[in-house]
Amino acid sequence: MLDLSRIPTALRSEGGLSRRLFLAYGAALAALPSLATRTHAADKKVTFSADPFALGVASGDPNADSVVLWTKLAPEPLAPDGGMKPDAVSVTWEVAEDEAMKKVVASGAVVAAPQLGHSVHVEAKGLKPDRWYWFRFTAGDARSPVGRTRTLPASDAAPDKLKFAFASCQHYEQGLYTAYEQMAKDDLDLVFHLGDYIYEYPNRETAKVVRKHTGPKDGKIKTLGDYRERHALYRSDRLLSGMHARCPWFVTWDDHEFDNNYANDIQERQPKGKAKADPADFLVQRAAAYQAYYEFMPLRPRALPKGPDMQLYRKASFGRLAEFFVLDTRQYRTPQPNEDGLKPLNEAALDPKNTLLGKAQRGWLDAGLLASGATWNVLAQQVMMALVEITTAKTAGYSMDQWPGAAHERMALMKFIADRKVPNPVVLTGDIHSNWVNDLRVDDRRHDAPVVATEFVGTSISSGGNGPKEVAGLDKLQAANPCVKFHNRDRGYVRCTVTPTAWTSDYVAVEDVTKSGGRVTTRASFVVEAGTPGAKKA
Repeated sequence: MLDLSRIPTALRSEGGLSRRLFLAYGAALAALPSLATRTHAADKKVTFSADPFALGVASGDPNADSVVLWTKLAPEPLAPDGGMKPDAVSVTWEVAEDEAMKKVVASGAVVAAPQLGHSVHVEAKGLKPDRWYWFRFTAGDARSPVGRTRTLPASDAAPDKLKFAFASCQHYEQGLYTAYEQMAKDDLDLVFHLGDYIYEYPNRETAKVVRKHTGPKDGKIKTLGDYRERHALYRSDRLLSGMHARCPWFVTWDDHEFDNNYANDIQERQPKGKAKADPADFLVQRAAAYQAYYEFMPLRPRALPKGPDMQLYRKASFGRLAEFFVLDTRQYRTPQPNEDGLKPLNEAALDPKNTLLGKAQRGWLDAGLLASGATWNVLAQQVMMALVEITTAKTAGYSMDQWPGAAHERMALMKFIADRKVPNPVVLTGDIHSNWVNDLRVDDRRHDAPVVATEFVGTSISSGGNGPKEVAGLDKLQAANPCVKFHNRDRGYVRCTVTPTAWTSDYVAVEDVTKSGGRVTTRASFVVEAGTPGAKKA
């Protein structure tokens, strides 16, 4: 039965839900099978036309005694249905204490169902805390590569160090994933991906394209098959899939996993003369995008979408050293005020009704921050939180797609953190294809107010190509916005080393993402001392 309580307010009218919207939304909710279908009898003697593990293996969402193991059967990754027959397939899995897979400590079997694109999401339980493990899958006579993963320290443990990286924005057409080649050498505990894992744009025939998208050439991808093919194309990159096999990832989306600059069930602002998508059609498309995202990510089964709804926000504890809150600033947000773009912080932008988190997620976050006993409290999220006024040749203002578009909520969150004395808050951000280090105040326009938190914004892996290395007018930008401590437009990622006394963020840059073997350097490093908010250059 369709649960009317799950229907977004935007789809209801004064007289109730229209029949057309009801049917469209009901179809979206019915798009996924229940997990029970995955326990049906499956073919154990299956044969494949090619390696069914061509997309590799991954792990994610670890805690102290379990981790998610992922793979997807796809002997022909870019073919419809991955080259698989519409049959359920039995897949066995093993976890071992050694890379040679001799000391197996956990194993089992799971069904790869065609309804979920033959993806596999195993919750390997009963593992020891703070341990490295190795894992692999077997289907028929085919065996996967061996992946490396780990559990997190126990909740009452006091780790000496955590080393992780965060990344975002990896447009396949605009550059190579050289950053992941270096990241794989960094010997990291974890990776956080903050969104724009894929881009929904059509195949572009331009001189700037480094490698081409597959899929429709006449418009953005829209169907479940389209989204599956796009994810498969991105995951076929050996550097990306190789990094997935090195350590567990925490993932969250931004906009391009579905549709650029969307806000909940509202499409981005359209050019004059072009109508926005019908809300019902848009939600059906969102259901397809969310399902494909789940199928390709190492997420726990509880994240399985229900039509166009998928709870992605969650938290993880690295012992008492760090508490991570992984946020979703797309699914529950209100439309961008002032019709998006760079606009002043006017009455529309400061409207208390504007939100990026939604009421339920904000309540969950507040409760989690209050309950946290960690030294560092980390928000892993999508769009820049600093209230930075940008001046261009044509206009000046604040980005309405970022937190300034919900400035009241953003300032209330900083005030909550300050008033409740949440220890050592740090914000991790992606989205804007550039590096920033920002000191966060309740209101960043009050330059003399106390610093509450530190924001590290990471650039893109490849989006925007090489881009300009430096920023014109940087001195004026920083003079107008003293909260900005660092800014450039390199490509790369941010590597973080966390101890009980200090947090160090290294800004790792790839010199050229249009050619393989681009030189990698550390462009800058910033340190936050525990107990003293604000970043200083190392």
